[in-house]
Amino acid sequence: MMPLVYAEPGVPQIIRKIGGSPELKKHLNDLGFNVGGQVSIVSSLGENLIVKVKESRVAVSDELARKIYV
Repeated sequence: MMPLVYAEPGVPQIIRKIGGSPELKKHLNDLGFNVGGQVSIVSSLGENLIVKVKESRVAVSDELARKIYV
């Protein structure tokens, strides 16, 4: 298990755990990041990641991506 920021771009990953405060977990859940769901990194822009989750592309900060474990 590793934070999403260390995952290889383009390779689908399964979300194993979401860390952080309850508010942060709810925010990520609202964006579509659910335990057991699939996510993949599309590209990296500076300190942000563009990720594909539930057929949508979402930009997440490096800080948020470190709370998502795959």
